[in-house]
Amino acid sequence: MSIFDAFAKISSQSSGGGKIEYIIAGLGNPGLEYQETRHNAGFMAVDKIAENLGVKIDRMKFKGLCTDITLADKRCLLLKPATYMNNSGESIVEALNFYKLDTEHLIVIYDDISLEPSKMRIRRKGSHGGHNGIRSIIDLTGTEEFLRIKLGVGKKPHPDYDLAKWVLGKFRPDDLKKLYQAVDNAEEAVKLMVNGKTDEAMNKFN
Repeated sequence: MSIFDAFAKISSQSSGGGKIEYIIAGLGNPGLEYQETRHNAGFMAVDKIAENLGVKIDRMKFKGLCTDITLADKRCLLLKPATYMNNSGESIVEALNFYKLDTEHLIVIYDDISLEPSKMRIRRKGSHGGHNGIRSIIDLTGTEEFLRIKLGVGKKPHPDYDLAKWVLGKFRPDDLKKLYQAVDNAEEAVKLMVNGKTDEAMNKFN
């Protein structure tokens, strides 16, 4: 093993010991103006997971903020891409390549306007469905086959309402409370998914 290979091996391991096995990426937009907006449901989910574990997502790497965690005895990377939603794939692909992981070890959490707040859907694969963050990931990984958790943020008030204005708008207080109910379920789902129990998670939470 060369010195470069040895360094790569050490670098691919977290500070807590053990190789990163899964990347859990929450999608959103960086910046105070986007906090608690519908499009940031993914950010809010991984922030809550970190909070429950007593850690902060504050390390700048892979064009995003990240931290290492142990979840259900698996070493995972929590990642919040800072590339803005439309380029989410840039950050995620960098992390996948660094840890030499394929997309079977990627879980993406993001907003879905087709689901009401408090609702959640787990999928093994699928198209982007018009979601630009997922479109970016599919384009840059070359596959639709990665685990995903969709968090409901509610549909537009009427068909003519501007979609960008809706998803970049802030949650109503009652909807925000409902979202966090789904976020709690998302954490439990992730624990099952990183242990190869995605079917069980789907049966329990879909």
